[in-house]
Amino acid sequence: MTTALENQTSHPVLEAARAVARSSGLPYAGRVTPQQAWALFSAGDAVLVDVRTAEERKFVGYVPDSAHVPWATGTSLTRNPRFVRELEAKTGKDAVVLLLCRSGNRSALAAEAAAKAGLANVFNVLEGFEGDLDERQRRGKSGGWRFHDLPWVQD
Repeated sequence: MTTALENQTSHPVLEAARAVARSSGLPYAGRVTPQQAWALFSAGDAVLVDVRTAEERKFVGYVPDSAHVPWATGTSLTRNPRFVRELEAKTGKDAVVLLLCRSGNRSALAAEAAAKAGLANVFNVLEGFEGDLDERQRRGKSGGWRFHDLPWVQD
């Protein structure tokens, strides 16, 4: 039985992201902006998975109703060896999955690992939750989920 999410693989935003990924040689399905990710997620066309640590989610904030599968754990960011299994268990093998981390770097690595394991519909959310560091070594001033004022909460 296929779910509504599994039938969304031909969404125009996703097709455009796939085309760019192919032409750029990305090893995973593609990249979407935070705004595109929110539109897909809020419409029920994709699953949003936060790959940050539990501590980052708790203390920095998270997107309501997003799933959580850490790419790495603890303060030393030890790679989660069960990441792909946990991701597939939470989303299914064919679902459209949008991976979100702090800045878009860990989620790109996670998307690559998922693609290598056979998950063909995994996309990286550009800019991440907090965006890149600015000239003062601070996040949140130049990109990211929060910068774009998309929905989020904090414990």
